Amino acid sequence: MNGDAWAVIGALAVGTFAIKAAGPAVLGRRPLPDRLTGVIALLAPALLAGLVIMEAFSGTQPHHVVLDARAVGLLAAIAGRLLRLPLPVILVMAAAATALTRL
Repeated sequence: MNGDAWAVIGALAVGTFAIKAAGPAVLGRRPLPDRLTGVIALLAPALLAGLVIMEAFSGTQPHHVVLDARAVGLLAAIAGRLLRLPLPVILVMAAAATALTRL
């Protein structure tokens, strides 16, 4: 990953922490509304999924989509997840699929 991606990950981590910390500070002992709690709970996984997709399919040129060994590894990981395999098995399967494609 390049430096820009790490900067985005860091900014998202700080932003998520700030949002979660601001809730109790602003509302005191009152609970957050259910709708806001749902949005906050889904924000981090959605952003992480977006970063994975960007890293898997981005090319060297802006706005170019590349289908290469990374895409094969991601598809293998998705297949393993759909089959409800354990995470270590999914990781090995995705790494093996990527390595075999690069051969």
